[in-house]
Amino acid sequence: MNKNILFITSTRIGDAVLSSGILSYLLKTYPDAKFTIACGPIAGSFFQGVPNLENLFILNKKTWNRHWIELWLFAAGKKWDIVVDLRNSAVSRLVLAKERHIFGSHIRKSLHKVSQNAAVIGVPVADAVPKLYFTQGQLQKAHILIPEGRPILAIGPTANWIGKVWPVENFQRLVDNLIVKGALFYGWRLAVFGAPNEEEIAYRLYDTLPEHLRINCIAKGSPAEAAACLSLCHFYIGNDSGLMHSAAATGVPTVGLFGPTNDLVYAPYGQNTLVIRTPETLNELTGAKDFDARLVTKSLMQSLDVHDVESKVRTFAETVLSVALRQQAG
Repeated sequence: MNKNILFITSTRIGDAVLSSGILSYLLKTYPDAKFTIACGPIAGSFFQGVPNLENLFILNKKTWNRHWIELWLFAAGKKWDIVVDLRNSAVSRLVLAKERHIFGSHIRKSLHKVSQNAAVIGVPVADAVPKLYFTQGQLQKAHILIPEGRPILAIGPTANWIGKVWPVENFQRLVDNLIVKGALFYGWRLAVFGAPNEEEIAYRLYDTLPEHLRINCIAKGSPAEAAACLSLCHFYIGNDSGLMHSAAATGVPTVGLFGPTNDLVYAPYGQNTLVIRTPETLNELTGAKDFDARLVTKSLMQSLDVHDVESKVRTFAETVLSVALRQQAG
């Protein structure tokens, strides 16, 4: 008998991407199971391509927690074999289930999010590595936006909070240094990414790039379509963001720039990933008792030196990029 699995995951893109490792584990363990996935509207596109998806329930936030009531009404009439709830909601406790795995106080919040997720269902971290599943339509759009050709350096100069945005002038200088003749990324195409409402910063970088090299991936579709585009790239550099997590989850060598966010919990996850952070620690940037992220109006990443980033990117790239890829660019 096929199992019915209810999977309740995040509203935020980064957390949703990092939770995909649990889905991957469940798909491998129960290949014939039917999945119902509940998540926020921004993250929804990431789960449209999940194999054996029976229902995708979008939690559109409503007053008085009515979105949770609607999910309970949807799920209460069904018997679930497995419920996984990364939101610690009442729903997972109020439906019929043979087996429940709920994110709660027993999970160490200091661990990386992937380790936290693995602990929820009691598997080794190696079994919870993020993995994205794309629909044919998402992949087709990606191939239109990213035509075949020379290798692609993807850049994510934006984020959902100004405090964690490295100044765009620094991205400009970094890219200029990386693509000069003789440099490791010489001859590479340059794809710039940015989510809707982040276009202004993204275009400030895009407009400075050589026209024959640049590829516009700025607010061109859903988050999953952006991730599908990233899967066709060969290297990624960007701020701590959902784009960064998407790049790492597709297996692209990924460099994440950190300052006022916790890289111990939210570093890009995968074998070919690198964190470069500000000289200041997280606590030095945000440790004040009266710190309120909502009041921050400028970048807290300004102390991150361009030459330091360039040096670390070069060293990392020389390690993870194949000789064949370098020859293709040259």
